[in-house]
Amino acid sequence: MRIGLYPGTFDPITLGHIDIIRRACMLVDRLVIGVAINRDKGPLFTLEERLAMVQDECAYLSDKTGTEIVAHPFENLLIDCAQDVGASLIIRGLRAVADFEYEFQMVGMNRKLNDKVETVFLMADAQHQAIASKLVKEIGRLGGDISHFVTPPVREAVLEKFRKA
Repeated sequence: MRIGLYPGTFDPITLGHIDIIRRACMLVDRLVIGVAINRDKGPLFTLEERLAMVQDECAYLSDKTGTEIVAHPFENLLIDCAQDVGASLIIRGLRAVADFEYEFQMVGMNRKLNDKVETVFLMADAQHQAIASKLVKEIGRLGGDISHFVTPPVREAVLEKFRKA
């Protein structure tokens, strides 16, 4: 069984993330969505909310592709998380050349730590290249329309967070 790990904070999960997840399902039998516990970023959503959002948004993809998709929290090194979940592939989405520089460094470091885990880059679809969770939150906070960047349930969750704030 080929297991892939797609890590991120998913705060919130966007259409760009979902596009990468859909395409990653063609490469693996089981896709673990590693939801990072990153206290430094000060996420809008709690870990539990992000895990639930990922599971909810990916349920139809799992049914459609036949790939098992699970959300998994992690706070350790990415390469250790890959080992914990039995992943032989780390899947990363690239939006622009600027992403590649950082990712290139990460691959080199991860290969030194464990050369049995490969990293696969998937280019974001052209219509999703500008989408970043950080920008989605900013647009939502300022009352802009985020419906082009997230699914309706995620849109409502984001707007609800800002209504309560």
